[in-house]
Amino acid sequence: MKTFRARLFLILAALVLPLLLAYCATTPYTGRTQIMMVSQSEELALGEQAAREILKEEKLSQDPAINAQVRRIGERIAAVSSRPDFKWEFFVIDKDVANAFVLPGGKVFVYTGILKYATDDAELATVMGHEVAHALLRHGAERMSMAMAAQGVGTIGAIAIGGAAGSGAGQVFAQSYGLAANVGVILPFSRRQEEEADHVGLRLMAEAGYDPAKALEFWQNMADDEDAAKRPPTFLSTHPATQDRIENIRALVPWARGFYRPRTS
Repeated sequence: MKTFRARLFLILAALVLPLLLAYCATTPYTGRTQIMMVSQSEELALGEQAAREILKEEKLSQDPAINAQVRRIGERIAAVSSRPDFKWEFFVIDKDVANAFVLPGGKVFVYTGILKYATDDAELATVMGHEVAHALLRHGAERMSMAMAAQGVGTIGAIAIGGAAGSGAGQVFAQSYGLAANVGVILPFSRRQEEEADHVGLRLMAEAGYDPAKALEFWQNMADDEDAAKRPPTFLSTHPATQDRIENIRALVPWARGFYRPRTS
């Protein structure tokens, strides 16, 4: 059995590692190596398509003041980013949900439900900086690439075991690998992306003229209103628990304030 496992490992390494190395990229700002199997043109096209679908399904806010605030802050942050050439657009979805998200290429959606936690522009800039950072770091394309890579490894492993030990063993491997990939690769990696977006988002809001220390107030507002009993365990959440996030951000604020230049207008 040990010999079989060793042979399987060598087969997988020989087939997969060269492929993954060929698709390595480096993130802006943090310099992290990431798997990137999606081209920027594909990423932008997917973002545009997804935005059209969302705009068909969701009700947008008709409040001029809210829309103006979100756009103003978003555009200021996008202007200091490494990709001011993205087709940045900022939308407010009229739904009482404490959430925001960004699509590849710079389409940012903010739910009205999250606005109650942002008592001023700087606190809302925490949200906008975080979402803009996700787009700059190409986290959406990276998630797709990780899923593609995991699917490829699972298929190769199933074929290898199926050929060596019968199709039943191959099926078991594929099922087991799917579970391991979800818990052991995809979710922890997504939490890393969240922390990376917090990191870069603080810098972006500071460069745009918003005090990064206000991020602590925003996340504390969120924490004060949470029902802890309903939250999933931190390990299985794609987002860090709020108190963990606050402590991580607290440690980064002195660094981020080095980029802070208060706005004069």
